[in-house]
Amino acid sequence: MSLESKFKPKDLAEFRKVFNSFDHNGDKNIDRKEMRDVLTSLKMYDSLSKLNEIMEEMDTNKDGQIDWSEFLEVVYACKFGGKASTFGKVYEKQKQTVIKVGKGHTVHSFAVEEMLAFSEHINHCLKDDKELSKFGLLPIPTDEKEMGLCKNVKDGILLAKFINIAVPDTIDERALNKPKGSRALTVFQINENMNLVINSAKGIGIKVVNIGATELTEGKKHPHLVLGLVWQLVKLQLLNSINLKSHPELVRLLEEGEDLEDLLRLPPEQLLMRWFNYHLKNAGSERRVTNFSGDVKDSKCYTVLLHQIAPGRCDDKALEVKDAKKRAQMVLDNAKKLDVEAFITANDICKGNPKLNLAFTAAIFNQCPGLDPMEEEELEKIGLLEDDIGDSREERAFRMWMNSLGLENFYINNLFEDCADGLNLLKVIDAVEPGIVYWKSVCKKPNNKFKKVGNQNYAVVLGKQMKFSLVGISGQDFVEKNKKLLLAFVWQLMRHHTLKYLAKVQQKHFGGKKVTDEMMVKWANSKVSQCGRKSRMRSLKHKSLSTCVFFLDLLYAIQPKVIDDQYVTEGKTNEDAMMNAKYAISVARKLGAVVFCIPEDLVEVRYKMVLTFVASIMSCDQ
Repeated sequence: MSLESKFKPKDLAEFRKVFNSFDHNGDKNIDRKEMRDVLTSLKMYDSLSKLNEIMEEMDTNKDGQIDWSEFLEVVYACKFGGKASTFGKVYEKQKQTVIKVGKGHTVHSFAVEEMLAFSEHINHCLKDDKELSKFGLLPIPTDEKEMGLCKNVKDGILLAKFINIAVPDTIDERALNKPKGSRALTVFQINENMNLVINSAKGIGIKVVNIGATELTEGKKHPHLVLGLVWQLVKLQLLNSINLKSHPELVRLLEEGEDLEDLLRLPPEQLLMRWFNYHLKNAGSERRVTNFSGDVKDSKCYTVLLHQIAPGRCDDKALEVKDAKKRAQMVLDNAKKLDVEAFITANDICKGNPKLNLAFTAAIFNQCPGLDPMEEEELEKIGLLEDDIGDSREERAFRMWMNSLGLENFYINNLFEDCADGLNLLKVIDAVEPGIVYWKSVCKKPNNKFKKVGNQNYAVVLGKQMKFSLVGISGQDFVEKNKKLLLAFVWQLMRHHTLKYLAKVQQKHFGGKKVTDEMMVKWANSKVSQCGRKSRMRSLKHKSLSTCVFFLDLLYAIQPKVIDDQYVTEGKTNEDAMMNAKYAISVARKLGAVVFCIPEDLVEVRYKMVLTFVASIMSCDQ
């Protein structure tokens, strides 16, 4: 009978969480240094003899490390054997640094320090927002018992404003319901706000699986979900500009034998890590960072990094200090000299919290990259000046759509790079048309061009089965990253998925038939006419749509109260048309539509994006 079988699932989940909080480097063992770090952070380290006593008690096989089974044996003896234990007191105190919320046998945990850190970050980012202060949503209390962040997201206003910090202009605040005078928002108004927040988050690539209006309005019951959403937004905000378009000087990170495509395929976290190691190497340090936890928690790499990028303002005296916490505080003091907004504490650095250390490193980069700027001739030589704005927009929309499908272990950072081996493309095809992919025919580890082409040829075959127009397109085109052809394929995939879903939700209206452009136009004009509005849509491509008035009339036809006519203009100037487009997108999301286009797409009447936008509005007409 295994020791695990003696515990309830709920207890085992708690033990595993506490064990992992000791195991900073994630190697499934707790070594002497990790135990000492925890004792120090808990202010329970008073002598080497105490550390030796705990290790002696727990390390039964005397290999210098505590594994999971040894950990469980001591916990079992403490809980059920009535055994006095030095470690028992440490366990109970460490457990308090992790809050648990659960129902039945499901236990969800999160680190208190992350909740407090993100609260401080939001307080800093939105400190000038007078409305949030007026509504009592700011500053967020940072008392860990109050769980202020979970409480203050309950009406959606705080989250909506922070989404606009993460990606500016995502939400048009004119569509946001706000309290007026002493009147609180109704449940219906709050749900509308939550729809707007959740669908806007999807539209910028945030994963919101299992997160609905109820989970956010009752945030104190679901703190792990609130924290998960907020962390994604914080991460997006801090990593959003870590790319070659925003910082072409990142090309300097290319290593011998690499080309531009090698950098383009790296997600922001890996680019950030490479940037960190680039400066460590140039500083003559032998250290390298492979993670944002164990490799940085002694603060020495941070010290070298800051001194390298700003030698005149940041010293390296911390390298001479033996106390880890003092070193960490000296790092934070140096960062402050560069005006780095850091919500991490010295204790968080020492504990090796990966999220907070990633955020801190990104904040340093955003404030002071320390890379020589590129000359225009250099940019032209490597092709960074070439940019098809239309293709770039489509790539973004298609990527956000793919990421919104909720596939496990799936995230598209760069459409052309991440779909090059065919595996991700096949996953999306299988999500759009479940069961169509025969996975035994797929190479799961396409590590050469032949295997990649095989996967891509299979994707093309499946596309033809779904009646896509693929004349002259082969799998090799996708492997070679032919942008035009891959965008054409993914567009047909997105269109197929959109119209298939539309036929399902509008079963009564269309009788399950395949939805065509003409059917959509006829439906939309009928809805607008029935509500007494005069605008009309001639086709999904007609330039008269550029004022965006028709889209607002269509939204009014579905839910009259959702449109405030004082915000609607005639759209005759580009500025007025853009205001209409922004309002229309946010109102659609408020109704529950998942929208991936941006205002410019509607004003320029880009057919593909107009089609998906109208389809998303239609799906809300229940």
